[in-house]
Amino acid sequence: MAMKVALLGCGVVGAEVVRLVGRQASELAARVGTPLEIGGIAVRRPGRERGTGVDPELFTTDATELVTRPDIDVVVEVIGGIEPARSLILEAVKAGKSVVTANKALLAEDGGTLLAAAREAGVDIYYEAAVAGAIPLLRPLRDSLAGDRVHRVLGIVNGTTNFILDRMDTQGAGFAESLEEAQTLGYAEADPTADVEGFDAAAKAAILARLAFHTQNVTAADVHREGITDVTAGDIASAKAMGCVVKLLAICQRAEDGASVGVRVHPVMLPREHPLAAVTEAYNAVFVEAESAGRLMFYGPGAGGAPTASAVLGDLVAVARNRLAGTSMGEGAHDSGLAVHAMGKTVTRYHISLDVADRPGVLARVAEVFAEQGVSIKNVRQEGSGEDAQLVLVSHTAPDSALAATVERLRGLDMVRSVASVMRVEAFSEDV
Repeated sequence: MAMKVALLGCGVVGAEVVRLVGRQASELAARVGTPLEIGGIAVRRPGRERGTGVDPELFTTDATELVTRPDIDVVVEVIGGIEPARSLILEAVKAGKSVVTANKALLAEDGGTLLAAAREAGVDIYYEAAVAGAIPLLRPLRDSLAGDRVHRVLGIVNGTTNFILDRMDTQGAGFAESLEEAQTLGYAEADPTADVEGFDAAAKAAILARLAFHTQNVTAADVHREGITDVTAGDIASAKAMGCVVKLLAICQRAEDGASVGVRVHPVMLPREHPLAAVTEAYNAVFVEAESAGRLMFYGPGAGGAPTASAVLGDLVAVARNRLAGTSMGEGAHDSGLAVHAMGKTVTRYHISLDVADRPGVLARVAEVFAEQGVSIKNVRQEGSGEDAQLVLVSHTAPDSALAATVERLRGLDMVRSVASVMRVEAFSEDV
């Protein structure tokens, strides 16, 4: 007997899932142990063109009826957003259906509630497609590294911002020009706010942190978030001068005492020798540092209909196998209880560019401000032009709160005309 699948949403990803299920029917049946069959597709506009391979007879506008139908075994949710996706997933779980979702925003906001409901009902919720598209990342974090201790996860998890920053670095393009190209190529939406302001990456960071550190305490609201809209050509040039490249990174890191984790998304200057620095165009990559496994990197296309549908289909096979065997994963049953520490406690380094008056004593006063906050300076570069000068300083590592306080004190100095830019520098050592 075929295992019936209900699909919520039939946009680019949903339609591709339907086509793949039909095209690979015999292979999927062999992998699962029984055929998979699309039992219904919930859509808002049944008359909309979905392309070949999607049977309009399967469409319904009653999503609740579909997910609670007795003959449905698995629900695939690719609607996105918080509601009605959350209510529909909870209805499906309550009705004893396993769920596959690509909904990063929902998982980042309320993943703990959904997973707890699934455990109670004895069903699965799988969500590989929620982070980094087709890259097999979440299952290795959850399963393959379950016996290891993960120290840090660094990720380029938004292809749009990586494309923009790559164009600024390699072609000398400005932010606006690079964004326009990304929109023309289909990498960025007409409203790119979720990408360029870091919201998309922050949701993915919350999911990564929960899996890597086995804690249900991290939500999107806990992630320190900064976007790339303030990254300038000067920042890109300064990074090049230091042998670095600017990337928007999601960083999840265990505190040295092991009692908490820090989760943040912001632009960084990253040494060009780091593997993530070589990730170009709209690709994604995630770098994992674990105690026993060492350094691992996962790389590939992070978005698009086909890659995301591939990840959805992989999860569909996994939950179908579990259902056939009468088992479920039970994720989150054992919580490490690690809390999220404030950004101010995160140890990092700053690259600071100041426009100052070109007169004696300026550098000494600036250095004094650093010393007052307990921050030491690693290197300084000064360029003068008439009565004006630019000071570029890179600090040694210090708590982010001390570095931020240093910047605020510098803004108040009479000889500092402006703080032109501030960016964090990430590295494995103090060599940069």
